[in-house]
Amino acid sequence: MNRSALSRRISSILDDTQRLQSALYAMSATDIQRYPDNYEVLSTDAALRAETVACRLRHLIYASTGVRKNEYLSSAAQAQGVEILERDGIFEITLPCLLPKRKQSRSAEYLIDPLTAALERYVREHTVKRLRNCTVCFAHNYSRDNYERRVRDYDNLEVKQILDAVAAYLLIDDGGLLCDVYHTTKLGEIDCTQMFVMDVSRFPAWLESQEITAQDIGSQ
Repeated sequence: MNRSALSRRISSILDDTQRLQSALYAMSATDIQRYPDNYEVLSTDAALRAETVACRLRHLIYASTGVRKNEYLSSAAQAQGVEILERDGIFEITLPCLLPKRKQSRSAEYLIDPLTAALERYVREHTVKRLRNCTVCFAHNYSRDNYERRVRDYDNLEVKQILDAVAAYLLIDDGGLLCDVYHTTKLGEIDCTQMFVMDVSRFPAWLESQEITAQDIGSQ
């Protein structure tokens, strides 16, 4: 990439960061109790701008340096806090935020690319037998702070791209004949999304364990 093109892309990213800064200042000046709708619009705008900046910087790194995409995304997954564990035959995947709304492509890219890199690394370092008849459980965890206005309908979330990424590494197929999908909403200390991927035979016991702890964690 020549210097002129690089300068143009950096200037454009700087413009985005200045808009992000303005959105954050506006959030700081808005009374969330009196104007919750305004605050919601401002905070959503700020979050999406931040994710756009991160994605644009990633692409700039790939185009202008020798850093390989997968190498960088593995580091991004660690920085975000993407975790993949296996306990008693159940895969547990933790994502550091709530799932983005549908059609927010930059927001989805921000999350899915590091997740894919983390999954690739996990199957490279562990012996993984892909599941055939399975259940995938999405646990949408909301912070208890002002959660009433933020809980969203499941059909408004970008689930398909996340499920496709997981299926590519852990499942035989994510079609309806072989894969059931379950959603639950919980309240906790922070916003995050957990995925529990298991053989369908394990689902009843897993669900019972969630119901037992529901009172403690605020499951709905």
